[in-house]
Amino acid sequence: MAPIPSSPADATTPDDRKAVWGWALYDWANSAFATTVMAGFFPLFFKQYWSQGTDPNVSTAQLGLGNSVASLIVAILAPVLGAIADKASVRKKFLILFAYLGVIMTAGLFLVGKGQWEWAILLYVTAIVGFSGSIVFYDALLPAVASETRIDYVSSLGYAMGYLGGGLLFLVNVLMTLMPERFGLPDAATAVRYAFLTVALWWGGFTLFTVYWVPEVAYRPSPTGTRNAVFSGIQQIGKTLRNFRRLKTVFLFLMAYWFYIDGVDTIIRMAVDYGLALGFQANDLIGALLVVQFVGFPAALGFGKLGEAVGVRRAIFLAIGSYLLITLWGTMVTRKAEFYILAVMIGLVQGGIQALSRSYYARLIPRHRTAEYFGFYNMLGKFATIIGPSLMGLVGLTVKRILLPPAPSAADLVHYGQVASRWSIGSVALLFIIGGILFYFVDEKKGRAEAARLSDTGTMPSSFG
Repeated sequence: MAPIPSSPADATTPDDRKAVWGWALYDWANSAFATTVMAGFFPLFFKQYWSQGTDPNVSTAQLGLGNSVASLIVAILAPVLGAIADKASVRKKFLILFAYLGVIMTAGLFLVGKGQWEWAILLYVTAIVGFSGSIVFYDALLPAVASETRIDYVSSLGYAMGYLGGGLLFLVNVLMTLMPERFGLPDAATAVRYAFLTVALWWGGFTLFTVYWVPEVAYRPSPTGTRNAVFSGIQQIGKTLRNFRRLKTVFLFLMAYWFYIDGVDTIIRMAVDYGLALGFQANDLIGALLVVQFVGFPAALGFGKLGEAVGVRRAIFLAIGSYLLITLWGTMVTRKAEFYILAVMIGLVQGGIQALSRSYYARLIPRHRTAEYFGFYNMLGKFATIIGPSLMGLVGLTVKRILLPPAPSAADLVHYGQVASRWSIGSVALLFIIGGILFYFVDEKKGRAEAARLSDTGTMPSSFG
């Protein structure tokens, strides 16, 4: 059954230029949160302002727990909301709902005072729920705006725009903290708080292009009607879980993705915290993040072309191997120059592995239930993120407890704290190893055939988009 537009405004075809750019601009919008807040200022501000005086390993564990709680909430909600969104054809509406939840909570960080780490974590967790929840429905709209021949490019374009947009605002935010007086601000701490406000304005403002340019592709209404979409959507989850027995390739890919994307997301969220634990200066860490952003912009587009040239599967393997090397090297880094080299390496592969994983998965799933299946995709990604930061925190605290002498000196606390931090980042390598092994057994042709056989039952369209 092919999708039909519910209104003239919905009448667009895949690869419509305006719809493609409207879709990609949501990555431009939300990456401000991912860069300035998640990867940049929140870990710094949390450790140095909201958790001032707390043991660094303890604050790492607190931050890791906060990330894990947020991921758990999204993981539980994503598949159900995805199924409901497909049934009622409200994928874009759900995107808007979650996006502006994140916007409001991000703006709220401006109000959190010094030492109020509990409030900071609460708002941060809720903002991540908004951010991550919106991504479920953003991803689900990809097949509606891109044909199969263009899906790798469009997916990569989204990530590239994210790196550029997030990087540009992050650069402004960094300048605000380095030269607060130039922006009419009294100090760097105030500048960081205003940076959170700029992220909210940027995210909320540019999301409007997605609101007005991307259509909601509707399918022929279910006999149950839109009013019962919630109940039908919940019931659909059980059907989808049963379908995984017939979509074994999709299931295997999701298991592989679960592990390797955990490593990616953990490094994104915890890299700054790790650098601080090793004693690097905040300005150096912020500089490294800027390197990631501006290297990531052309690299994401380049990785899309690489996928076309050598195959998406090989390109993803290359990215997993690169991340394994990055993680192992990260356990030994001692100099600022090494940290910058690692930043370049991350920038070269980060957007690529995210974009190609998304487009690879889109080829394997039923096209009229994209929100539902991307709900599972993001659910596993978020469940994985529950493991990664918590694993780092647990390994770090355990190693420190084992190595620390009974009556440690101040020098012992610093030394063994850094050793524990190196062990914590090293634990992430295991996730890339397991993910790479599982991905080796994923067969795209077999996956397409399984989806085609399921399509023949009449429950889903066989055409892409």
